[in-house]
Amino acid sequence: MTAVASVSRRGGVRALWAGNPGAVVQRGFLAARSSSWVVVLSGFFEPVFYLASMGLGLGALIGDVQTAQGVDVSYAAFIAPALLAVSAMNGAVYDSTWNVFFKLNYGKLYEGMLATSLGPLDVALGEILYALLRGLLYATGFMVIMQILGLNLAATAILALPAVLLIAFGFASLGMAITSYMKTFQQMDWINFVMLPMFLFSATFYPISVYPQWVQSIVMALPLWHGVELIRGLTTGILHIGMLWHVRYYVVMIAVGLVFTTKRLRALFLD
Repeated sequence: MTAVASVSRRGGVRALWAGNPGAVVQRGFLAARSSSWVVVLSGFFEPVFYLASMGLGLGALIGDVQTAQGVDVSYAAFIAPALLAVSAMNGAVYDSTWNVFFKLNYGKLYEGMLATSLGPLDVALGEILYALLRGLLYATGFMVIMQILGLNLAATAILALPAVLLIAFGFASLGMAITSYMKTFQQMDWINFVMLPMFLFSATFYPISVYPQWVQSIVMALPLWHGVELIRGLTTGILHIGMLWHVRYYVVMIAVGLVFTTKRLRALFLD
């Protein structure tokens, strides 16, 4: 019986998936009870401060800004959906990188999880789902602030919440895949090195048209730009067929992240 169990664990679907990612999410909630809520809330307030200082303060001097589709909106309404995408990214990336890095290299939690009936896909999905909850928490709070300030310009703004989940899912899955290859805290600094310029240059604070054409091509290859444009179209009501391309970008991003994370966890602990 022992030999049969070992074979079924090493091969086939059972070696990857036990159908119980909820156990990983539940473990995350239990661990969160002892976490510092100041750290959790800091990721939410950062885009709020940007909105207050730049959207409301600088926006009074700038006036209206033209979107990529040629429609004029107030500066605050222009940057608010971008900051909403940033808020989702921050929440998802924090949980799928630094938390995963500690659990993988210091806490040795995944090694213990995979010693149970859980498979690497259960662990990957569980951690990503937990990261999604943080991203959704940030985004919902920020959406409430946007509504109070009158920055949701169309009824389609409600669709920004599922769009935020898609964005968070993409960043969480890819973030966990990348983190699974990192061994030192110094290597983790590369995540901030990539996120900061992506935050500043992804048409967050000004239209992408201000860049030279070659810079625009680089920006349009970055995942945050796709999230910014998707949510900006929903909150302003400026819908266009190109938004489907943004959705497809994140679907591919999610698939790539899940495949690499699952393979990496299996290579580390099961093979």
